[in-house]
Amino acid sequence: MTTAASESATYEVRDNPEMQRYELFTGERRIGTADYRRRGDVVVFPHTVIEASERGQGWGEVLVRGALDDVRRQGLRVVAQCWFVAEFVELYPEYRDLLL
Repeated sequence: MTTAASESATYEVRDNPEMQRYELFTGERRIGTADYRRRGDVVVFPHTVIEASERGQGWGEVLVRGALDDVRRQGLRVVAQCWFVAEFVELYPEYRDLLL
């Protein structure tokens, strides 16, 4: 996982509660999503995806970091069913306190 994408491009991670997912945009183009299911004060992340043409550029890390930062701001906890979210938390111990 790298952060090269975030250093050189404008991006935004947005919560889309109607679709139960966080969305990563560069400009007006959505390039990734992190699906979630909210269960009380727990957010379960079952699936994360970045468009095939954008993979390998660090966008997955940008998306997951943005989603987890938002979860933290809300005072919620996380279940990382998605392998990518689980791997991110393993690599960045400052997010481990969010896990159940």
